[in-house]
Amino acid sequence: MKKTQEISSFFYSQYFAEGIRITLGSIIPVIVCAFLGEFLMGTFISLGALIVGLSDTPGAPRHRRLGIIYCTIISIISILVTALANDYLYIMTVVIAGLSFLFSMFSVFNARAATVGMMGILIMLINIDAQFPFHEEMMYLGLFVIGAVWYMLISFSLMQVRPYRLAQQELGENIVLVADYLRLKAKFYDLNNDAEENYLRLIEKQVSVNEHQENVRDILFQSKRSIKDTTREGRFLTLIFNELVDLFEQSMTTHYDYTEIRRKYDQSGILEEIKILIDKIAHELDSIAYKINANKRPYPLYQFDKEIDKLRLLIDDYDRSSEVNSIPLKKIVINIRTITKHINNIYQYVQFKADDVNKEEIQQSTKFIKTDILNWQNLKDNLSLDSSIFRHALRMSIVLSGTYFLFNIFKYSSFTTYWILLTILVILKPGFGLTKERNLQRLIGTIIGGIIGGIILLTVPDVMVRFLVMIIFFLIAYSLFRVNYIMAVIFMTPYVLIMLSFSGVNTLEMAKERIIDTFIGGSIAFLSSYVIFPNWESFQIRTNMRSLLVANYKYLAQAVTLLSGSKISIIDYKLARKEVYIASANMGSTFQRLLTEPKWRQKHTKEVNRFVILNHILSSYTASLLTQIYNPENEFSNSEHLKLLVKSLGHLESAIQEISTNICSDVEFVKTSISNNVELINDDAILITEQLQFLSKISGDLQKIVSSLASKEI
Repeated sequence: MKKTQEISSFFYSQYFAEGIRITLGSIIPVIVCAFLGEFLMGTFISLGALIVGLSDTPGAPRHRRLGIIYCTIISIISILVTALANDYLYIMTVVIAGLSFLFSMFSVFNARAATVGMMGILIMLINIDAQFPFHEEMMYLGLFVIGAVWYMLISFSLMQVRPYRLAQQELGENIVLVADYLRLKAKFYDLNNDAEENYLRLIEKQVSVNEHQENVRDILFQSKRSIKDTTREGRFLTLIFNELVDLFEQSMTTHYDYTEIRRKYDQSGILEEIKILIDKIAHELDSIAYKINANKRPYPLYQFDKEIDKLRLLIDDYDRSSEVNSIPLKKIVINIRTITKHINNIYQYVQFKADDVNKEEIQQSTKFIKTDILNWQNLKDNLSLDSSIFRHALRMSIVLSGTYFLFNIFKYSSFTTYWILLTILVILKPGFGLTKERNLQRLIGTIIGGIIGGIILLTVPDVMVRFLVMIIFFLIAYSLFRVNYIMAVIFMTPYVLIMLSFSGVNTLEMAKERIIDTFIGGSIAFLSSYVIFPNWESFQIRTNMRSLLVANYKYLAQAVTLLSGSKISIIDYKLARKEVYIASANMGSTFQRLLTEPKWRQKHTKEVNRFVILNHILSSYTASLLTQIYNPENEFSNSEHLKLLVKSLGHLESAIQEISTNICSDVEFVKTSISNNVELINDDAILITEQLQFLSKISGDLQKIVSSLASKEI
């Protein structure tokens, strides 16, 4: 994608749209009230819009509305309790501890609930030590509610006017991530690229793709409008999303022994051509994403049929001039052609018929969505030190209340205490690695932003120009919060300093104090994540390893059903595959965070790294195998294939039994008898035999790694 297109894509993206919503909700009340001579009133209304706006994360319209309403209710409760306890240090300390723990536990429900809980803590911290009588506190509460309602009107109106805009933006983001995933796949054909490191990047990108796929499903298929409506736009987005899912799944199944391919064909020059072609496919997807985001009609950039035919001729020439078997290269070309067919289908959907999407398709798609918004059993199950969320909630409660109490005992200013507490809230995360990363980002962003803010205040005396710069910085900051946190902080810091300059304080001195406060708050957060109920990623490794092995076992076990002559529904097949993707994403994320922890906590990382890569290879080959045997046109024998398959499942079963955890769910292992059918020898049978032989080898290697790790502390 060209640089200008990348910039344009950001302005069309959901992140910029989110920044505009929050900016409109927060700035307009300040401007209107300032003209009326009630600037303070405007700031309280603005605060209500800001807090509720930050909770308005992407999702189905119904979930967004509920999230906004819950956030408003939680904020009202938080403000009321804080107002009642503000004059009593000991009571306020207990209130901070209690509410911080309760709101942090909201994470057990889902990401939206976690955001609502964080907003509840944030509004509590903003209102501590407020020097106002109780009746004025209630008046400010009323202004806060007005601001919340004002933002609701903006958000709900946009949902009604452009119901599919968020789906467009989320889908566009998903397409870009799939394009990035394909670029990583292309690097396997680059002889200068480290394959093992590329595997880890590939798994990390897979995590992002799966997250955004869930968001698109949530937006498209949990909306009644999407199910009942027959609008052109709704059908168009549904068709493209279904095609994109199939394209991504095809790219997941196209997995090979890249080390062997590099060794055999490194002198042919064909691998470089394959890489170039896959990069072009990724570029084509970038273009489609840009057009969808810009609400424009996409047009093809490349003629892939000609490109593929050219590549096929190169392979044929190589086949004639070399004694090396080129069948793997031909398989790669076939898979690339399949991927390009999905892209061609997307272009065809620009001119689709009214019956292209039916209710049955959408009803099936809803089976992939998590519908439990508030599962109270999750809360009960997590009330234990074995839960990382529970440990984080305890840590947040102890650190916020303890810091508040100590800084008040030593008579620090209320604004300094607030800023330190705010820094702790933002930086302190459930895991040590995330806390460490956010700490560094916050400190660097505050220092750079403080310098920028100081320069603006020294060189721009005009109040109106400052105000315009402040609005621009506000918009950019809230557009970048979910994209690039460090850049968001860089723009947010001068915004705060410029805003404070309007109240007549010494902003340069204030900038210096904020940097110091950020350093203090960050240090407290960092140390607390190290010593107060620390949640090391190594605590999660064993559980995630077992979950991934179980998911891969259940996924591969479906082949037993198919090879035994029975049938499985396409929905059951895809649901099992989805569980593998989720477990793989969790394992990959946990391992990446493990590498950010202190060296003394990083035990057996080479073995765990190998485990992650082998599981990724196993799931990719399983997907490829199931694609082959699910095709009713393929004919093959059962007995030899079942023997190899049962052998692979046996390796996985042994590995699952060896990697025990504190909480082990029962696994229903497959039991099957193997008949002595006559072997049928054809291309399909040979191909499946080769795949099963490789699966047996990979599963055996996995069992060996698990056996070596099972008795160790990891």
